[in-house]
Amino acid sequence: MNFEAQDVASKKRILLVDDDTSIRRALRYALEVASYDVIESGTGEGGMAEMAYHGPDILILDVGLPDMSGLDFLKRVREWSNVPVLVLTVSDDDEKKVAALDLGADHYLTKPTSMGELLARLRVILRRSKHEKDLPVVRFGDVEFDLERLIVTRRGVQVKLPAKEHAFLRLLALNAGKVLTHRHILKEIWGPDDEANTPYLHVYMSKLRSKLEDDPARPKFLKTEPRVGFRLLLND
Repeated sequence: MNFEAQDVASKKRILLVDDDTSIRRALRYALEVASYDVIESGTGEGGMAEMAYHGPDILILDVGLPDMSGLDFLKRVREWSNVPVLVLTVSDDDEKKVAALDLGADHYLTKPTSMGELLARLRVILRRSKHEKDLPVVRFGDVEFDLERLIVTRRGVQVKLPAKEHAFLRLLALNAGKVLTHRHILKEIWGPDDEANTPYLHVYMSKLRSKLEDDPARPKFLKTEPRVGFRLLLND
């Protein structure tokens, strides 16, 4: 199996928290072949200690841990760390998926998954982390969004967006690559009283696609995650 290797100088550290020893062993081997530095723990408390001591670049987390729920682990981590989190679990329950994303997970994969997909997700997470440290201009397709000046242009021409569409796009841009749940978006833009009004989002997403995508019916960048939410993909 071929893996995309990273330059040694830019090697990233991954903390793997999963109670299944065989899965940890297989993941560790594959991630190390792909030039990641891997730390692991089979318990929530052990994982918390590793988090504090090593300060990993990415956390891969199982929902089912022997001493605590993975969701509780994630909630505790988010009280003091913004480390990117990829949830990897056997559970395909939509409620758990939404809960994990609402608590701040960046991606959610269901076991079994291919190593190719896992590595691709990790690359997306790393690109997003790098983007957050770069100048506040995001680019997708032929669109540029200057987050500091709050100006959206397409092919060099400014695109005037109404306030709600602008706020929606800005929220997606600030979290580029990350799935944002319907509830999170509604709470951030419309307030807590409108957290259940998901039809709002589909209407406004349709308007954004009509202005910013080449083919609104087959969007390449403003993506829908069925039953969960939306995310913005950036240019490579």
